[in-house]
Amino acid sequence: MGLVRIFGRNVRAAREAAGLTQEDLEGLTGLRRSYISDMERGTRNPSLRALEKVATALGVLPETLLRLPEDAAWMPGDEDGEG
Repeated sequence: MGLVRIFGRNVRAAREAAGLTQEDLEGLTGLRRSYISDMERGTRNPSLRALEKVATALGVLPETLLRLPEDAAWMPGDEDGEG
């Protein structure tokens, strides 16, 4: 699992744990719901600004959203057939 997918998976988990919808997160971050959906699915490579906005809105440290889930294996370059 590459970093973009890890980030997306963690964003979704943190959003759901906070009891927020993608629309709620849109309102808190100013990012479009479709952008948030793409991030969560690992099909969007977010900027550091987007990472900061999402982390702030979710009340977590940015590094929390980049942590490898316990049930996932690190595979650098494993984004859309890269690597």
